[in-house]
Amino acid sequence: MTAATLQENKMGIMPVGKLIANMALPMAISMLVQALYNVVDSIYVSQVSESAVTALSLAFPIQNLLIGFAVGIGVGVNSLLSKSLGEKNQEAANRAAGNGIVLMAIAMVLFVLFGLFGVRPYFAIQSDNPETVEGGIVYTSICCVFSVGCFASILGERLLQSTGRTVHTMITQSIGAIINIILDPILIHGWFGLPAMGIAGAAIATVIGQWVSGIMVIIFNLKFNPEVQLHKKYLPLEGKTVAAILTVGIPSIVMNGIGSVMNFGINQILQGFAETATGVFGVYFKLQSFFFMPLFGLNNATISIIAYNYGARKPQRITKTLKISCTAALCIMTAGLLVFQFFPDVLLGLFNPSQAFLEIGRVALRTISWSFPIAAICIALGASFQALGNGIYSTIVSLCRQLVVLLPVAYLLSLTGEVQRVWLAFPIAEVVSGTVTFICFTRIYRQKIKPLFEQA
Repeated sequence: MTAATLQENKMGIMPVGKLIANMALPMAISMLVQALYNVVDSIYVSQVSESAVTALSLAFPIQNLLIGFAVGIGVGVNSLLSKSLGEKNQEAANRAAGNGIVLMAIAMVLFVLFGLFGVRPYFAIQSDNPETVEGGIVYTSICCVFSVGCFASILGERLLQSTGRTVHTMITQSIGAIINIILDPILIHGWFGLPAMGIAGAAIATVIGQWVSGIMVIIFNLKFNPEVQLHKKYLPLEGKTVAAILTVGIPSIVMNGIGSVMNFGINQILQGFAETATGVFGVYFKLQSFFFMPLFGLNNATISIIAYNYGARKPQRITKTLKISCTAALCIMTAGLLVFQFFPDVLLGLFNPSQAFLEIGRVALRTISWSFPIAAICIALGASFQALGNGIYSTIVSLCRQLVVLLPVAYLLSLTGEVQRVWLAFPIAEVVSGTVTFICFTRIYRQKIKPLFEQA
C-alpha cells in the first residue's frame, strides 16, 4: 500500500473522533509545552525586575505579529496542500510547499529589517522608563534578527500537519520548547560560569529553541513526509498558487496583526494608570495560553481534516468534525474559566508579584476569563472559515473581537478612572464576536457544505 493510500485511509476514512484525537492530541500537547515555556520565560524574567516583565509585555505585539506572519503563510499552505492532496493533485501540493518557502523568506527579511532599524522608535513611544525601554529593545531585536528558526519551524510543522503527521510536529515543538526552558535560567541568571544576561538571555534562549525546532522539522519533512516533495523547481512563485495561499493566509496574518494592535492599544490605555497594570496584562496573556494554545492545536487539526474532506467531497465528515471540535473546545475553555475564577492568586504568585500587582491581576483574571466559553465556539467554528477558503470571515470576527468593540469599550471604561473596569471590555467584545461568528458560519454552511450533501 502506497503512502498516498495510507493518507487517504487516515484523512478520508478513519473515524472522525479517532482522527481528531490522533491529530489534535499531539498538537495540543506540543502547544501546551509551548505555553509552558512562555510562562517559564516570564517567571525567570520577573526575578530580574517588574520593569523587565513590563518590557516583555510591550514586546509582545511585535512577537505576536512575527509569529502571525509565519502562521498565516503556514495556514495558507496547509489549507491548499491538504485540499490538493484530497483532490489527488500532487503537482499543486508540491508547488504549494515550494511557494510557501519563498513567501516565508520574504516575511523573515521584513522582520530582520525591523529588528535592525525599527525597535528603538517602537519602544520610545510606549514608555519613559529607561529600564523598560532598553530591555524591550534588546529582547525584540534578538527575536527579530534571528527569526529564521521561527519561520522555518512553523512552515515545516504545517507541512507535516497537512499530511496528518502531527506526532512529528509534537516532537519538534516540544524539544524546542524544552531547550528554551532549560536555557532560560542558565542565560538569564548566569549559571555554570556564564554571564548573567537578564532579558537578553531570555531572547537568546528563545531563538536557540526555535533554531533547533527548525532544523529538526526540515529533517522530518525530508525523511518522513513523502506526500510533499520539496524541490527547487517548485520555488518560483506562481500567481495562482500564491493567490490561493494568501487568500487564506492574509486573513490569518491580519488577525494576528489585529491582535498586535489590540495589545498595543490596551497597553497604552493601561499605561495611563500604572506600568504594573501593563505587566499584569502581559502575565495574563502568558497564563491564558495554557488553554488557548491547546485550543489552537485542536483548530489546526480541524482545518486539515475539513480541507481534505472538502476536497474529497465528504460532507458528513466535515460536519462531524465541527461538532466534535466545538465540544472539545468548550470543555477546554470551561476548564480555563474555572481555574482563573478559583485560583488567580496561585497563578499570579508565580511571577514574584507586588501587592499592587496581585490586587490588579486578581480582578483581571476573573473578569476576562468569562469570555473563554464564547471564544471556544468562535475559534472552533472559525476553523471552517480557513479550511474552506473563506478566511475573510475570520478577519471580520477578529476585527469585532479585538478592535471594533474591544478597544473603544476599554477606552470608555478607562475614563471612569478605575483600571479594574477596563477588563470588562473583554467579555463584552466576545459576546459581539460570538454573534458575528454564528452569522458567518450560517452563511458558509449554506454556500459550501450544504451543496455537498445535495450532490451526494
